[in-house]
Amino acid sequence: MVFEFFIILFSQKPFTLHYSYAEKWRDNMNSCIVVHPSFEHSWPFGADHFHHLWKQQGEVAFIRLSEDNKKNLGEIIPNPAQIKRLVSLDVPVTMDCIKSMANLKEAVFQPGLSKEVLDYVKNAGIRLYHQPSEGFWGESVSECALALTLGALRRIPQLHHEIITNHSPWNYGYRREPELVRGGQYCDDIRFTNGTVKGKRVRIVGVGNIGSRYASFVKMLGADVAAWDPYASDPCFHRSGVRKVWYLEELVKDAEIFAPMLPLRDSTKGIVTADHINALPKGCLVVLVTRAGICDMETVRKRVLSDELALAADVFDREPLPLDDPLLGRHNVVHTPHIAGRTMDANQEWARYLADQFMPC
Repeated sequence: MVFEFFIILFSQKPFTLHYSYAEKWRDNMNSCIVVHPSFEHSWPFGADHFHHLWKQQGEVAFIRLSEDNKKNLGEIIPNPAQIKRLVSLDVPVTMDCIKSMANLKEAVFQPGLSKEVLDYVKNAGIRLYHQPSEGFWGESVSECALALTLGALRRIPQLHHEIITNHSPWNYGYRREPELVRGGQYCDDIRFTNGTVKGKRVRIVGVGNIGSRYASFVKMLGADVAAWDPYASDPCFHRSGVRKVWYLEELVKDAEIFAPMLPLRDSTKGIVTADHINALPKGCLVVLVTRAGICDMETVRKRVLSDELALAADVFDREPLPLDDPLLGRHNVVHTPHIAGRTMDANQEWARYLADQFMPC
């Protein structure tokens, strides 16, 4: 029987082949990675890096399926009874699939298994590995947050755009008007938090994988950092070197840079209310990089559009933003299209953490 699929044996680059499994599958093949494009739509480099790591340990089959492939795992792997180590990414897994893998010892199943299959796997003594947290993308998101913060403080994106369209940014002539001062090489907007991170009052909601990293960055740069997180233990605050605030109402009162960085869950949706947003001092910079839904975005929008707050955002209440959205292109908004966590480094860290859990060959 002949099937169409993508397969890599000991190679970095995928290619399309049409042949019988029996002719090409090695008799001693016991490590296998199977990935569907639906997984790679979100994490395009994860499976490749897993393959790279496993190749250093020995032979491994890497099967990259076509977009329209709907077969279950047992129909895809030529000789499932050989497999001892398996990574299955967005491929359907049935009870029959698992039973056909009589020698399977360790596995990753993304996104997971049904309860019935999971119970069988556990009883069979198969070791399952998971990503226990979002730490693999925490560095990417927190560094993007820092970049957005710096870009907003110095109006870097706006000035970049201006100097490729006209010479007005190069006019440093001194003038003083109400709430506007310019001088030699000075282009920051004094209506909003501007200049250096050093000395700024940075107030953070959430000290988890992302918030704690961001806190440590701005702390290192000399900011006065305080945070509120009702879900975090004291060591989370200690590791990031921030002062713990017990009430969100207190946190927002003196913020110059306000960064809500909790994940979006039922318990955190809208946790930063309209009252909290309205309590932020005029000119405060709001940094959004996790999920916009943790804030009352209607109030954020209102205050940003009224020139009361500045915004540095990678996430929004509507995505993609309509091209006529009033937040786009404003003098007090720096924005990116929800890219903070999707770096190649995050892809590779995802694979590395999982691969490290497998027993040494």
